[in-house]
Amino acid sequence: MAVKIYLVEGMTCKHCIARVEKGISGIPGVEEVVGDLATGQVSVEGNSVTMEMVKLAVEDAGYKFKGVGNGPVPGSDHWLS
Repeated sequence: MAVKIYLVEGMTCKHCIARVEKGISGIPGVEEVVGDLATGQVSVEGNSVTMEMVKLAVEDAGYKFKGVGNGPVPGSDHWLS
């Protein structure tokens, strides 16, 4: 499984994280999503998941997609590969 780390702006509470995680989880091929409030990053594990798909899901959830993050995301087992 490929793991990617992305930056998301505007997440200010655990409900924000849950909303972003839920939106990204709806993308076909996503196996796991872990967001971190402190770093503003989201770790996405899955196959055939593009940055554009994640960007659209983040924006549909009402947040600003800022691009590729620099991981790891605390609370996940995800490291950039």
